[in-house]
Amino acid sequence: MTRPYNFSAGPAAIPEEVLQQAAAEMLDWHGSGMSVMEMSHRGKEFISIYEQAEADLRELLAVPANFKILFMQGGGLAENAIVPLNLSRGESADFVVTGSWSDKSQKEAGKYCEVHIAASNKADGHTSLPAPATWQLSKAPRYVHLCSNETIHGVEFQELPDLKALGCDAPLVIDFSSHVASRPVDWSRVGMAFGGAQKNIGPAGLTLVVVREDLLGHALKACPSAFDYKLVADNQSMYNTPPTYGIYIAGLTFQWLKRQTEAGLSGVAAMEARNKAKADLLYGFIDQSQLYTNPVAPEGRSRMNVPFRLRDESLNDAFLAGAKARGLLQLKGHKSVGGMRASIYNAMPLAGVQALVDYLREFEKTKA
Repeated sequence: MTRPYNFSAGPAAIPEEVLQQAAAEMLDWHGSGMSVMEMSHRGKEFISIYEQAEADLRELLAVPANFKILFMQGGGLAENAIVPLNLSRGESADFVVTGSWSDKSQKEAGKYCEVHIAASNKADGHTSLPAPATWQLSKAPRYVHLCSNETIHGVEFQELPDLKALGCDAPLVIDFSSHVASRPVDWSRVGMAFGGAQKNIGPAGLTLVVVREDLLGHALKACPSAFDYKLVADNQSMYNTPPTYGIYIAGLTFQWLKRQTEAGLSGVAAMEARNKAKADLLYGFIDQSQLYTNPVAPEGRSRMNVPFRLRDESLNDAFLAGAKARGLLQLKGHKSVGGMRASIYNAMPLAGVQALVDYLREFEKTKA
């Protein structure tokens, strides 16, 4: 039986191969007699899972040796507090506000440090990206925060800013929750990256943090020990019990990613090519449609999250009902913005996007 296509923004679809492997190993992981859920996080079985996952992620994202990979809890939302607790030293940080998530980030950080808004696209409804050359960076921020892909508003920085070229020596912190592993990361421009796993990596509950070593060891006294990056790094993410099953599923996803090929490419490079093709197909149809519209400026459009609206919103319920009947699930937009949204993360095949486009075309014809 063919599974429906799940366009949820998160928790989101997981590759079917990963789910099948997890199901096969549920009661007995590799002859251990235990489910991964039942293992001690300090036992040799789970340590082998953790070490393989860490190594595979470092390889996939080409993470340099001077960066630590941490497997934590709390999700991207909690990181909005954990980052300033670790990096701000109680001083100031700059924020580029491009949508709901970066706006939440700057508001949360304001509890722990001085916040400076270096740029914002709020005036145009978060439908474009402020060019880095226009940013008003402060003189000495401890870091500059960027949400490189905004899940709700569907804007994405296709290229990370070069802060040094802008005359800023502060580290760039990126929230890459919703496009991690969908494209390469230019680590020469990044001091730290974080993201919840539940969009492109695995189940909710696991948070990835990739942080440059020189940024460790500056946590505020108020920072909880379990969220002190240096303590977590010094203990190989085992300072407290980590989200073991989430790490296991992430590890299976990393292995799945390593097996992916596209046009002679492999791994994350293959996924980037595939994701570009999926996004081009969907945006291409929406742009020529008389019924659907996407508000985001083309140069800032997300490859992962495609918000769109029906010009006649009285058709919304009929549209969603018809989509569900065809096995196209969770297309309703975020409650804060309305409309529709198709999240087309790594696990979504091109065939799923084609099925959505076919339905969009069919529905439009019936309402013409």
